Amino acid sequence: MMASETKTVRLQKIIAGSGISSRRKAEEYIRHGLVTVNGETVMTLGTKVDPLHDHIKVNGRHLKAKLPDMFVMLNKPVGYLSTLHDPDGRPTIKQLMPKPSLRLFPVGRLDFDSEGLLLLTNNGDIAQACLHPTHHVQKTYLVKVKGVLEDSQVQQLRRGVTLEDGHTAPAKVKKAGKAQANSWIEITIHEGRKHQVKRMFEHIGHPVIRLKRIQFGPLNLGKLLPGKTRYLTDEEANDLRHLSEISAAPSKPVHQVSTQAEKIPRLPSPSTPSRWASNTNKRPRPNPRLASSGTSSRLTSPTSKQPGPNPRLASTGGPSRSASPTSKRPGPNRKTTSSGGPSRSASNASKYPGKRPRPTFTSQPRPRSKQRKRT
Repeated sequence: MMASETKTVRLQKIIAGSGISSRRKAEEYIRHGLVTVNGETVMTLGTKVDPLHDHIKVNGRHLKAKLPDMFVMLNKPVGYLSTLHDPDGRPTIKQLMPKPSLRLFPVGRLDFDSEGLLLLTNNGDIAQACLHPTHHVQKTYLVKVKGVLEDSQVQQLRRGVTLEDGHTAPAKVKKAGKAQANSWIEITIHEGRKHQVKRMFEHIGHPVIRLKRIQFGPLNLGKLLPGKTRYLTDEEANDLRHLSEISAAPSKPVHQVSTQAEKIPRLPSPSTPSRWASNTNKRPRPNPRLASSGTSSRLTSPTSKQPGPNPRLASTGGPSRSASPTSKRPGPNRKTTSSGGPSRSASNASKYPGKRPRPTFTSQPRPRSKQRKRT
């Protein structure tokens, strides 16, 4: 049951996507009873059908499968309306378009006295993605204005100006040239207000003389001549499809997006001491080698001043290996006691003050006891 619901689409959307008519015209066909689904007349708007399994007819004409996408770029000249039909009989872009088997419609509009890039397609999702204000699709215009703009006025356009319908978003503005008493300005905006560019320049006191759109999103007009058309390349078409994919994907809140995975430290078990515990809380473990002689462990606190004796040097009275480095009297050495010279470890300690002297483990001869003379 759930699988069938995911495949169903509104009937007027399927009719419009097939290229027979627009969506509004498809709704009129449904209201007048000119659409049948599996032989039954459907007159309710919003009815969902399965385009893969249902048999749909519009005015006795069988509805074909979804047609492939088509994208055409037009360099609209001045004096044409950006529509396919005008009741007053004025010239429209339909007279400049090629005559393919598919029905194309313009994406966005250009004024009657404006010129430049205009996109024509049969994909409604891509058209919606290009025009929706949340996607911030940039549009670049080359504008000829009356007078010469000062730097302060250019900065004002970059920050945005306050119009009747609110404050405009910041724009990219730069000077493109100068023609006698007029100026050429290149401006890039991402909003779609009515006559926005013209009203922005009128606000700062420089009316627009000529306006030409040279870029629309990923599309660039290039060297296309006025009144001519060309089909988009595969790379340009894929860039437009990428816009529709972004609009269809659910957006994540900013606070839920994490740039780096959080590292959770491993908690120690009751039997294992923690690495992050303070060293002052540790207790030294007894040394089994020294347990029999009753001496203290090597892990003696560095603050203790009286280290325990070493069993290896107990007979000679030498210093213990764990003795504090602050002790000033090193133990006697066999090599130095007989000759009275300095110890090799002492000389090394003077050369390398940061290095701990290596004690020598040698035994000294016992002093001979004086024998009393017999009288």
